[in-house]
Amino acid sequence: MDLVSTFSIWRAGAAVLLLLLAEGAAAAADPRGRFLTESGNLEVEIAPCADPALLCGTVARVVANRSMARPEQAMAPPAGARELLGLQLLSGLRPDGEGGWQGRLYNRENGRHYDCRVALDEAGHLRLRAYVLLPLFGKSQLWRRLAEAPAPAAEAAASAASR
Repeated sequence: MDLVSTFSIWRAGAAVLLLLLAEGAAAAADPRGRFLTESGNLEVEIAPCADPALLCGTVARVVANRSMARPEQAMAPPAGARELLGLQLLSGLRPDGEGGWQGRLYNRENGRHYDCRVALDEAGHLRLRAYVLLPLFGKSQLWRRLAEAPAPAAEAAASAASR
């Protein structure tokens, strides 16, 4: 076998590998939509970031303000904490080639950012794993997918009717 044939086989193999990797990245289930965090405190809307190739998760509605560490207590925000509504909790999510998305998570209880991986389960809920260094050193949560967000007028009417 001559050098040209060997190089051609190498190129063909590399092209097949790239196609397989691209197909795996495309196969990641799209996590866009609205989710209720595991604590039930926040509704987070996952949508394209300023860079449309990436997804971000932003607080769309504050339901409660309980601590995840002590759910029976209201949470005191950390020093320098930002306003909750509109706060970006997930950032830079991109397909990881394994059916999920890789990015960063902001923990509002301690003000720190963590690496995270998110993927949809069979029910369409979001499985989120935040970690330091390796996923082995992390914590998992399940965020429940919500139905279409109510229109602001419908939400205000429902709130007024419950008073």
